[in-house]
Amino acid sequence: MAKYELVVRPSVGKDTKDIPSDDLRKILKKMEALCDDPRPPGSVKLSGMEYYRIRQADFRIIYEIEDNRLIVVVIKVGHRRDIYR
Repeated sequence: MAKYELVVRPSVGKDTKDIPSDDLRKILKKMEALCDDPRPPGSVKLSGMEYYRIRQADFRIIYEIEDNRLIVVVIKVGHRRDIYR
């Protein structure tokens, strides 16, 4: 399988501002792993959208996969209680 390029939207920087550093480190590691496998075990396609989500403890990473260009675009990162609002 070809390696995907990871693209992070600028708004994700604001989303991660209040996340504790230990959790943020794990989230970044999980995001980097998406380059090797954009649909890892545990990823869920969101209904009604072309987005996927992956869990990291109480946080969620929402992303989009562009298979034709081999790109994973991280749309949003946040706590599970706030991410879908």
